[in-house]
Amino acid sequence: MDDSDGKACYAPVRIGEAAPDFVARSTEGMVRLSDYRGRWLVFFSHPGDFTPVCTSEFVAFARTFDRFEALGCSLLGHSVDSLFSHLAWIRALHDDLGVTVPFPIVEDPNLEIARAFGMVSAEAHNAASVRAAYFIDPAGIVRAMNWYPMAVGRSVDEILRIVTALQRTEDGQCLAPEGWQPGDRLLAPPGFSKDDALAADKATEWFYRPVTDQQS
Repeated sequence: MDDSDGKACYAPVRIGEAAPDFVARSTEGMVRLSDYRGRWLVFFSHPGDFTPVCTSEFVAFARTFDRFEALGCSLLGHSVDSLFSHLAWIRALHDDLGVTVPFPIVEDPNLEIARAFGMVSAEAHNAASVRAAYFIDPAGIVRAMNWYPMAVGRSVDEILRIVTALQRTEDGQCLAPEGWQPGDRLLAPPGFSKDDALAADKATEWFYRPVTDQQS
């Protein structure tokens, strides 16, 4: 897409759209995003290697990797740093912190991936402010996303909660309320007719009806 001056425009990816496919070098060889079809995927970008907040996030992702695997969800990291920077960083995490990063980190030195996802503008020369996470379903559709500023780290527990909630509500038979955790009560989808509203015993029951999670 071009603007009136003929410059390329990159709109942020929106929920419900297909995640832009790409091929890139990673710490575990060449990676194609579409190779993750059939599994859930958290594709997350960080501002830069060898930075304090990003280091704390990657330590947390590495230590909770098995919990994502138990959900059938892969992890894929990304930043604009080079592959050599990624390799040196994960070596430092391994040697100094005793943490092995068990998932790939893709390089994006030309900002091609960042621009395709709309993380940065077409004119941007760096992505130091990007801390984005995309929750991609097995069909390659973006189902949720969150963005954080450079100075604030993400909660890996919240990312796990989002994946679990997306999976639990995928069939459309229930909704996850505020603060929902696995095993908590869910909400029934509301009725959309006058009869649904009038048939409820209580005025709020037709649009707010907690139900037991049968899968807990």
